[in-house]
Amino acid sequence: MLYLQDIVILRATLVPDEYGNEKPSWATPERFPVTGVNVQPAGGSTEDTDDRQMTVTGWRLYTPRGMDLDLRETDRVEAEGTVMQVVGKVARWPAPGGGVHHVEADLKEVS
Repeated sequence: MLYLQDIVILRATLVPDEYGNEKPSWATPERFPVTGVNVQPAGGSTEDTDDRQMTVTGWRLYTPRGMDLDLRETDRVEAEGTVMQVVGKVARWPAPGGGVHHVEADLKEVS
């Protein structure tokens, strides 16, 4: 695999709601640039809702061997001009002898 892509991890900021509780906001997310990863198409589906047809495109993010990534299941990823949601848990594959061998994450783009 070639690890030539740059992405930006987007993380919601916490803002107080009307009751003083913190809630996530995507209005001005934190941005964490990352270089040297691989993002590939991983299939998609079409779903009919009551008011429109929705296309869900799947993507898969890989890091090279030895690269851990501060990516959470609540984050979004901006890649190739598209913002995608992290789907499920981020997989951190263990390296022999300890540490992280590489990271994989499923992403989805909804349009």
